[in-house]
Amino acid sequence: MRHARRRLVRRVTRLAAVGGLLLGGTMVTRAVASEPDGTSVPRTFAASAADTGSELVARLGASRTAGSWLSAAGKPVVAVTDEEAAAAVRKAGAEAKMVDHSMDDLKSATSTLRSAPRVAGTAWVMDYRSNEVVVKGDSTVSASDWSRMTQLADGMGGFVRMERTEGTFTTRLNGALPLLSTAGRCSAGFNVTDGQRDFILTAGHCGPDGSVWFADTRGTQQIGQTVKQNFPGSDFSLVQYASGKAGAGAEVVSIGEGKGVRITGAADPAVGQRVFRSGSTSGLRDGEVTALNATVNYPEGTVTGLIETNVCAEPGDSGGPMFSEGVALGVTSGGSGDCTSGGTTFFQPVTKAMAALNVKMIVAAPNGSGQGAAPAPSATQSASAPGEASPGSSAPITGEGAATLLARLADPKNAGPGLLVIAGSLCALVATRFIRAEQDRKAYRRYYSTTWG
Repeated sequence: MRHARRRLVRRVTRLAAVGGLLLGGTMVTRAVASEPDGTSVPRTFAASAADTGSELVARLGASRTAGSWLSAAGKPVVAVTDEEAAAAVRKAGAEAKMVDHSMDDLKSATSTLRSAPRVAGTAWVMDYRSNEVVVKGDSTVSASDWSRMTQLADGMGGFVRMERTEGTFTTRLNGALPLLSTAGRCSAGFNVTDGQRDFILTAGHCGPDGSVWFADTRGTQQIGQTVKQNFPGSDFSLVQYASGKAGAGAEVVSIGEGKGVRITGAADPAVGQRVFRSGSTSGLRDGEVTALNATVNYPEGTVTGLIETNVCAEPGDSGGPMFSEGVALGVTSGGSGDCTSGGTTFFQPVTKAMAALNVKMIVAAPNGSGQGAAPAPSATQSASAPGEASPGSSAPITGEGAATLLARLADPKNAGPGLLVIAGSLCALVATRFIRAEQDRKAYRRYYSTTWG
């Protein structure tokens, strides 16, 4: 009876092992068949609310609109000056807001401000939501200079608002990962390429052409050298890698603690959009885009076309990346305040910098791992509500570890589970054969031991 039970167990085990081999083979076949071939065009984001607002502003013109932004629910809102334009906006599925002053009026006001004598410590932005030009002055602006600018604003009409701010507007020289040189400390922004060589896109005020950058304070680990700089006017520069290539993980930006975010494209942000900034001093921080096309009069010079946000930053964060949902938006330029009391931070748009430098963003491949073969110059934004936005898909900063490998093997979309089933089935078959052989050997010994002599 005992031997019959053993035979039954062996037979059931063999049948289960054979079934496992068939199942594992099917799993591997399906996984291989569903594996992306790498030739499809990256399509990370659908057409968005931000794009809808921008397209309506471009189609209706600067004399009939005054900018667009995202509502708290993620719906595009377009400022319009007449009912016909409002009807066109509503027909497109966006919300229309009637305003008194067009984009032409707002641009005329900023042009007048630019033509006046420059005052360091001042900045101005077009506030689309209030339909005003807001002039800001930090603590370094004297009472006489502020009075003179106030008189200039009063002469332009009632849509120029004067506003004093705490702290000072400074460049954040001193990110995600630090760049060190004799000129100071800055941040690595995003990795870009011209098709032959790879570069770091960072802030222009970090250093002039020829600046050599290192990863350590002793100057033994050279990263590269600044080959193109634009500051003031704009605020971007290119650091060419000493090896010519960025290497593995070039599509990932650091957010601290060994973690990163995969970059899938580059785009222009919308007012009201939730954004994230990373820097080596203050880590990962988030906030909202409050204005576009900002002008800032730093002590070193005037920079125009910046993105204004309420994301905090501190010295050491300069040049670091700003992004949302894995899409690159800007590199940190400067601002006021800190991450204890809050403040204002300005960013250089990456799209304008890349166009001027004739480079493309190095992005993640369509399957979300590694670098894409054709770095994309742009991508549209997510259509989710601003408050629901996230930094993007996570990725390790260093090479793959055991945990990542195990996670991939456990992923049902990969061939790993099928291979594990096959391996287990083979082990079961070998075990049954070994047990049978061992039992036969013992039976053989028992038979001869009883018949000996």
